[in-house]
Amino acid sequence: MECDLENIKIYYEIYGEGHPILMIHGFSPDHRLMKGCMEPIFQKRDYYSRIYFDLPGMGKTAGPEWLKNSDQMLNIVLEFIDKIIPKQKFIIASESYGCYLARGLLLKRSKFIDGVLFLCPLIIPQQKRRDLPKDFNILIKDSELISSLSPSDAEELENSLVIQSRDIWERYRDEVLSGLKIADHNFLEKIFPANYEFSFEIDHLIQLYDKPTLFLLGRQDVSVGYRDAWRIIENYPSATFAILDQAGHNLQIEKANLFNSLVNDWLDRVEYHISLKNRE
Repeated sequence: MECDLENIKIYYEIYGEGHPILMIHGFSPDHRLMKGCMEPIFQKRDYYSRIYFDLPGMGKTAGPEWLKNSDQMLNIVLEFIDKIIPKQKFIIASESYGCYLARGLLLKRSKFIDGVLFLCPLIIPQQKRRDLPKDFNILIKDSELISSLSPSDAEELENSLVIQSRDIWERYRDEVLSGLKIADHNFLEKIFPANYEFSFEIDHLIQLYDKPTLFLLGRQDVSVGYRDAWRIIENYPSATFAILDQAGHNLQIEKANLFNSLVNDWLDRVEYHISLKNRE
């Protein structure tokens, strides 16, 4: 489906009915990243309306010439929310750059947001300022798998996954790489790195965000790291903060069982929070 906003059309998909949960993918992939890891969660959970969409220049949403920075990207997400779920409370599940946008949403619409998942969150937009692990280390290597792939796929595997197995590779190929391949990289280069950072400070919250929050970070994530996220943890007094070993920037695939368990715990906490508010 397409959502017609003032100056852009946003591709989106909605599954199920109930409390809205907005899925915000990272920079360059598309909605399939979030759909691949989140839809299995809802096979055993009802009463959620899952909203997946493609950010501009990614997936099936074109990148307009006028869009040149993250401020504008955030405004598009706000406009999309106002069109799809106007004046409704909702939950956010976000990944990487999507987490950066989610923090912008918290600054603008905190009272409407009942819980937030930060998956491998981008905390510091300037790459050189991030506190990252020094080296990318493959922890479990599958030489037989590598030899069965094309040279380009083998290189992608070697550069992206710290845990190598056929099922992990196939999920990465279908959920992440598929989006990377169709992204409008010429458009995205206008934003990263020069205009990647918001023009305003997003972590100076008017009040602490005390609703259920989950930070999931990979111990071997050399893209955004894991240490920078701890610097903002006090803004989230109801947060679970988990650093998973044997996990890079594709934690949701490499540690699927732990991901599912921790996300289900977060949703349990969100549902309890909502039930308390409904009694008031």
